[in-house]
Amino acid sequence: MTMLDEQTAALREEASYEPDPVHTGEVKSETQVIAIYGKGGSGKSFALSNLSYMMAQQGKRVLLIGCDPKSDTTSLLFGGKSCPTIIETSSRKKLAGEEVSIEDVCFQRDGVFAMELGGPEVGRGCGGRGIIHGFELLEKLGFHEWGFDYVLLDFLGDVVCGGFGLPIARDMCQKVIVVGSNDLQSLYVANNVCHAVEYFRKMGGNVGVAGMIVNKDDGTGEAHAFAKSVGIPVLTAIPANDDIRRKSANYQIIGVPGGEWASLFETLAVNVAEAPPLQPTPLDQDGLLNLFSADQTGGDIQLVPATQADMRGGVFEQKPSLEVIYDEA
Repeated sequence: MTMLDEQTAALREEASYEPDPVHTGEVKSETQVIAIYGKGGSGKSFALSNLSYMMAQQGKRVLLIGCDPKSDTTSLLFGGKSCPTIIETSSRKKLAGEEVSIEDVCFQRDGVFAMELGGPEVGRGCGGRGIIHGFELLEKLGFHEWGFDYVLLDFLGDVVCGGFGLPIARDMCQKVIVVGSNDLQSLYVANNVCHAVEYFRKMGGNVGVAGMIVNKDDGTGEAHAFAKSVGIPVLTAIPANDDIRRKSANYQIIGVPGGEWASLFETLAVNVAEAPPLQPTPLDQDGLLNLFSADQTGGDIQLVPATQADMRGGVFEQKPSLEVIYDEA
């Protein structure tokens, strides 16, 4: 039994899970499609670009698809270079009366295949609708016939519209991974994703949460406590390290076999592959706040109702109502 299996088993026992309703079953498709969600700035693109690179070096066929309008996933993989997005390429080709081909939008580096869906200009469209359009185009390009071991989808977690929830709502992936750190905002987003998974499972969906990647881990423990509370394992914890921060900012891949951080991403690659999809038990707002001390979150503040007098900045007198009340016949 692997360490991940032991952690998952312990979580199930502690949460009194029953195997049948919790486990969504083994991945039936030859290709594992995994959607990774996280708050903007949480480091999901950093984790994914390094994870995909390590998987490719281990002999796996990997397709990395950036589904974040910032299009920063492939930038890190390609040393800072931005590749043409599917949405902008589609618009340009349509104006020219041409069809989009795979060579226009998909690029390679050391065995990793990667592309970006992209998004609309600020104020000129809906990012979620852009995601839907992007996947429709991918289907036309043969998405369901491609031969990959893993397809990794990098999704922005802050946005809750239907387009960004597409993989969960339509069972387009077998499992979800959340990325977060020891701060309330990133855990709020991770919890929201768990809520989405729970909702669509109640609607008949099959997607589960395989676990959490803790990024910028400073050892304070809130992210680990969150994972334990919602019933998912921690797949790896990437430390808050200045060398990692600097290399990430310089678009350097650190998930390289034989490198200083190789074991971190080798372990992550194994855990991502083996982790079963689980049904999480998301927290309410008080549950999230309780992961942190009250002096950090203001958790000891009481809600004091406002009165009409408060709203007017003075005295308020209740005036008689002119409403006519009729006696019941």
